[in-house]
Amino acid sequence: MFFRKTSRLIGLDIGSRALKASEIVETKSGYSLQYFGMLDIAYGAIEEGVIKDADKIAASIRKLFNENSFKTQNVAVSIGGYSVIVKKISIQTMTEEQLQESINSEAEQHIPFDISDVNLDYQMLGEAENNPNQMDVLLVAVKKEVVNSYVDLIQMAGLNPCVIDIDAFALQNIFELNYAPEDENVALIDIGASKTSLNILKGNSSLFIRDVTLGCGLINRKIVSLIDCSYEEAEQLKYGDQPDRISPDDVKEIISSVTDGWCYEIRQALDFFYSTNPDDQIKRIILSGGGAYIKEFRELLTVETSSEVEIINPFKNIQIDEKKFDISYLKRIAPQAAISMGLAIRKIDDK
Repeated sequence: MFFRKTSRLIGLDIGSRALKASEIVETKSGYSLQYFGMLDIAYGAIEEGVIKDADKIAASIRKLFNENSFKTQNVAVSIGGYSVIVKKISIQTMTEEQLQESINSEAEQHIPFDISDVNLDYQMLGEAENNPNQMDVLLVAVKKEVVNSYVDLIQMAGLNPCVIDIDAFALQNIFELNYAPEDENVALIDIGASKTSLNILKGNSSLFIRDVTLGCGLINRKIVSLIDCSYEEAEQLKYGDQPDRISPDDVKEIISSVTDGWCYEIRQALDFFYSTNPDDQIKRIILSGGGAYIKEFRELLTVETSSEVEIINPFKNIQIDEKKFDISYLKRIAPQAAISMGLAIRKIDDK
């Protein structure tokens, strides 16, 4: 889903709680970080990937770009949530030209939306594993109204929308750049403020993608309901900064109940994956997003899934000028930077 050709892109992750923007330059010696910035946005301005207050978000985007010296106006953004459907399908082997002509009819059998209401994209993955007469195709459908709302938002901010990606694919891109995937099953899980993206990989191939509407915002909402404070105050209170307003035990209980729910939903998604891929056990889980910071969640997920759980470092193989960037800050916010970093390495002419 491409809109305007350019040679250089800013990766802009528009989350429900914060904006993250990255600019990366590819050099002969590798990738180099040029600019990075993060800025909180007003609660309720965007919910579960749906833009509720475009004026506020556009103003925040302009502020983010101005404060962090971004000069490039061409951006790549990503979408996730219920408005996105990603499925691997198997169809009769055909040429790409034939698939272009038949993609709508093929998609109608797998997409629960009216085909006229979505933007379709696809990628041919090669011969189906168990049937040489069929081929696997990765099918992507996004509601047109959601795509259009993001395009309009970027233009309101005075920028050029060049690439519309999917959250799960942006995570996959930055993981592949930094971790040299082997022929093993890895689950990439991004837990944001209001939605969680799951992408199961085998080598460089995506086997299963699912988005669910759960995230860190539920912790804040439970704190608000308990002590009647603002969402901004709850964001600080959940880190135990003001024990006189809410006890550490209350915070721990809230976090425990929420992360129990996260693990249950993730376990359900993995069980569904295992039902059709019984031999593809997942031994490694890479976490990103705000939820990755929560130690209790990582420990519980390790037990629930019998997998090794670690936090992503999207800067691992990126050259960083220590005179220009605060390395300790980048380490601290690394899990939240993953999607914007994955978007920043996109090129306008790749698939």
